[in-house]
Amino acid sequence: MSIPSVSSIVILDDEGKRVAVKYYETLKRARDVQFTFERNLFTKSSHLSGKGEVELLILDDYIAVHKASHDLRFYVAARHDENELILVSVLETLYEALCTLLRGVVDKHAALENLDLVLLVIDELIDGGLILETDPTTIVNRVSMEESMEHSLTEQTISQALATAREQISRNLLR
Repeated sequence: MSIPSVSSIVILDDEGKRVAVKYYETLKRARDVQFTFERNLFTKSSHLSGKGEVELLILDDYIAVHKASHDLRFYVAARHDENELILVSVLETLYEALCTLLRGVVDKHAALENLDLVLLVIDELIDGGLILETDPTTIVNRVSMEESMEHSLTEQTISQALATAREQISRNLLR
């Protein structure tokens, strides 16, 4: 029995343009192959109207699960011999974690405004193609913790810069 893995996570807008992607394995190499893969995913799913419903797609040697939300389309793809239910679990985890972090508004504008969160969610979900976590609450907690650490470091850096500027101004005035 092999460890379940994912070949790619792709988020496209409603025109088929790339919003966020992560590729693993063979798809990771050539950019033109990635764009062709994305175009094929979009073409196969563009006629599907079931917003919020998960759909199964078959593309050459890959299977993908798809979910549409507002003006975004989410895809999780793997080799054709992977279990579809595992891919559905990964897709639902991705969507639910993003829904929580983006406060219920999972659309193109929110995704692009918070692209760092989107990519952190994907990184917490998948590493090198291996599924790390399928609990959206755990992923949200980890991403929120990383985000708050980043903000405190940024604030500390700004505070330090202001203190240094104050010192330099004081020295220049006292001369």
